[in-house]
Amino acid sequence: MFWKRFAAILAVWLCLSLPAWADDYQFQSKHDSDGIGKFYMGREIAQVMGHQGAGWLERSSRSSEEQPGKAIAALQLKSDSVVADIGAGTGYFSFRIASQVAKVYAVDVQPEMIEILNDLKAEKKISNVEPILGSETNPNLPENSVDLALMVDAYHEFEYPKEMMAGIVRSLKPHGRVVLLEYRGENPFVFIKPLHKMTQKQVRQEMTVAGLNYVETRNSLPQQHILIFEKAG
Repeated sequence: MFWKRFAAILAVWLCLSLPAWADDYQFQSKHDSDGIGKFYMGREIAQVMGHQGAGWLERSSRSSEEQPGKAIAALQLKSDSVVADIGAGTGYFSFRIASQVAKVYAVDVQPEMIEILNDLKAEKKISNVEPILGSETNPNLPENSVDLALMVDAYHEFEYPKEMMAGIVRSLKPHGRVVLLEYRGENPFVFIKPLHKMTQKQVRQEMTVAGLNYVETRNSLPQQHILIFEKAG
């Protein structure tokens, strides 16, 4: 009888001691207007930018504002690498890195973005970019096939981050890397809506839960962190 009571008390204590995100997802009816009312590890998930914003992704000022060339240099790509651009959108990064690697999987959950990707692929005559329609819970990538998974201002919009990261990790080869570009949530002078920014601390917590090892953070970009993680061998 004593042990049964002890076990019951311990179970209650553990439930009270666990952080709010221990059950993976929490929901709140009152939430930020830019969020979906769903929280993961204490962070509200941001609304997805729809395909209607494709023009913003391809804006002429993006090069000077974000300096994608520096970001791509930081990836240390190899000619035989297979890269997955998760949340690829219009393929702004996919097509820029295609000439430096063997293959790029351009993954997006919106069929309209996949259509844009296919149109641009034909227009640019780039054969090694393969658009893939993912789901909200799965990037639909081949297992053990990817050297680098890249997410540019995308991860904070994943409706099911735990499930998506599990799929991404499955797709990685041993020692495969995950690189996130996220606007600096610590900096109030980065004038991006708060839910569309992330702090280093938050990203590291969520990637650790996904089973990835932290490698480094690079702050060579004007507004974004470059956060690098690795899958164990």
